[in-house]
Amino acid sequence: MRTYSIHNFGCRATQADGSALASALEARGLTPESDAPDLVILNTCTVTAAADADVHKMVHRVRRENPAGRILVTGCYAQRAPEELAKLAGVDWVVGNSHKTQIPEIVLAPTYHGQITVGEVSAPQDFFSLPILDPSGERSRPNLKIQDGCNNRCSFCIIPSVRGRSRSAQPEWVIEQVSRLSRDYREVVLTGINLGRWGRDLATGRQFARLLRDILARTSISRLRLSSIEPMDFSDDLLALMAESPRIARHVHAPLQSGSDTVLRRMYRKYRPRHYEDRIRRAHALMPDAAIGADVMVGFPGETEAEFEESRQFIASLPFTYLHVFTYSERPGTRAADSAAPVPMEVRKERNRILRELSAAKNLAFRQSLVGKTLSVVTLAGDKALSSNYVPVKLGHHRPANQLVDIRVDALADPGVREAVLLPVLA
Repeated sequence: MRTYSIHNFGCRATQADGSALASALEARGLTPESDAPDLVILNTCTVTAAADADVHKMVHRVRRENPAGRILVTGCYAQRAPEELAKLAGVDWVVGNSHKTQIPEIVLAPTYHGQITVGEVSAPQDFFSLPILDPSGERSRPNLKIQDGCNNRCSFCIIPSVRGRSRSAQPEWVIEQVSRLSRDYREVVLTGINLGRWGRDLATGRQFARLLRDILARTSISRLRLSSIEPMDFSDDLLALMAESPRIARHVHAPLQSGSDTVLRRMYRKYRPRHYEDRIRRAHALMPDAAIGADVMVGFPGETEAEFEESRQFIASLPFTYLHVFTYSERPGTRAADSAAPVPMEVRKERNRILRELSAAKNLAFRQSLVGKTLSVVTLAGDKALSSNYVPVKLGHHRPANQLVDIRVDALADPGVREAVLLPVLA
């Protein structure tokens, strides 16, 4: 076995795991190959039924296009339902998150020792991550996973069961990684399963805001962007730091799930709508031009029309600039999956449509407010860029990727804004 490919599904944390796997395989002498690799790794997500279906489709596709390739399925779906995946024709190995670090040894073993390798994720595990880097060198915003797992037990969520308890990368490792990345990249995205909990499991019990201050003081990174953080982890200290430092992107993403108090209680979320509103309004007051986004779920078991309307009105009242709207998907093994009051699928889809339209209206109003303003952006490939406040930008002319520049907005573009083009003055 000489060549490999990795297909990542789902969140940034899964993508970071894929990057770490690639480095581990290459250290053992394998080389990446996209056409017909000897080994195909499917690094899976299982947050929804649709995510599971995507994996099944990819297994069939690999068998059809590369029949000689051997298939290994790992990640969250592999941890949740290994026997289910092992039954798929063409799957040679199923390796759970519990044994992901052992994949190079498993695939390179001189003899075949069995198809399924899965253990308990509740047992202590090593932290496993490397920055996500594009081998072609075109990625302008590498993701660095610094936290994994989750101690929450939301009634709809399977992730704690397949990722294990919250665990953090050591602060010196984080600073070393950011320092190394800062030599080649202007923006680095810090990510995790429950990012705001970083440091709570370490002997020092360090806080996330302190880590950010250390990164800013000890590295030359131009910009840090924070991925999703639970609302109550947006402390006053963290929000003040984000507002004070031009080196932290003006971007707040705080999962909401529902604006109904009773639905949040059934979800076992640890805040009420008034707590969430306080954090969002505080962020907006400190950073009026910041992107403020949320994950919102519709169709949770027992969600009545009145509860949905309560949630819709709550969302409409807050200064969101975008929403990620999800339709509830039953996950075996979660408390919510056993509910005797499922919401009909056609109702779920209609509620999804309503909130997506609300999101589109809020995003349009936000982008319109930026016309005529100057934005700091990181350039991407071609004529594209992304602003500090998470707005796609169509550049007025091509620039090299991976630069931080200031641009002036002169109009809207689909789906973001357009840079003003300064025309030469004619004599």
